[in-house]
Amino acid sequence: MRLGAERLEALLARMQGRHIAVVGDVMLDRYLIGDSGRISPEAPVPVVKIERRRVAPGGAANVAANVAALGSQARLVGVVGQDPPGELLRRTLADLKTSDEWLISSDGRPTTQKTRVVARGQQVVRIDEEVDGALDGATAERLAAMAATAIAEADALILEDYNKGVLSPPVIRHVMEAAHRRQIPIVVDPKYENFFSFSGATVLKPNRRELKEAFGASLDLEAADALALAAKRLGAAYLLVTLGPEGMILQEAGGAAHRIPSRPEELYDRSGVGDTVTAWVAAALAAGAMALEAALLANLAAGVEVRKAGVATVTPADVRRAAEEARRP
Repeated sequence: MRLGAERLEALLARMQGRHIAVVGDVMLDRYLIGDSGRISPEAPVPVVKIERRRVAPGGAANVAANVAALGSQARLVGVVGQDPPGELLRRTLADLKTSDEWLISSDGRPTTQKTRVVARGQQVVRIDEEVDGALDGATAERLAAMAATAIAEADALILEDYNKGVLSPPVIRHVMEAAHRRQIPIVVDPKYENFFSFSGATVLKPNRRELKEAFGASLDLEAADALALAAKRLGAAYLLVTLGPEGMILQEAGGAAHRIPSRPEELYDRSGVGDTVTAWVAAALAAGAMALEAALLANLAAGVEVRKAGVATVTPADVRRAAEEARRP
């Protein structure tokens, strides 16, 4: 199935200006980019001569940046430290037209940072600086209250969990109840610690590895009814399983499964593709798309993102071009 040109344009138009609440673990991504032509005499590792540096929002912040790039307005709720990386992340978000109004600053918790060293287009090492324990009680309460404020006028909710301690089960319940009261779609990108805490989600979007880790031997993913059973056990209306180069599968709870393949020529760099898919699914649902339409639209956006080096955002113009290419014989 493909989206027709008229339906695509209608959805893209309706997505403009929608308010999407994004709640979860925010990060600052740093990139040290250079060249390597020799091995260190001190250890069997490459010596990388850094030629340029760049920073980008990561985690839930990258999802919010994707929401802004597609024309919706992101209300990003998360925790950053009262530190230089936190200030840099706020400035980076501002450059991407993403508000930091709903971010909470904590003096007892540093901003999560991930630094990637890249040489000749290949990642050599990643350095993580973070505290991933649960938020203290007072900060968790502030976060839940801020999330409820962001949701009060939102058209959809995204929960972005990276197991960094922001989305504890009590916070998840509070935030999802606020969204249910407003009857808005809820899109969840889960990780293993809270995998079964998102019952009531509209779309739960794990990748294949995350689904296998969550269920273990209790679920045979090769069985014909495996995804339907998983959706039922997880309490989600839809299960959207991303399969990397193989595309994705949208499973309706108790219903049909839809296989959505990717295009082979689009496979270049998969960094940040999941964030792009999450943002586009939520914005499309906020605009009134059916779940399958939202998945098809997100698949087009993912096909654009993998052509770009590193974590990147995707615009409506990008998706229009991708749709036109897909229609060509």
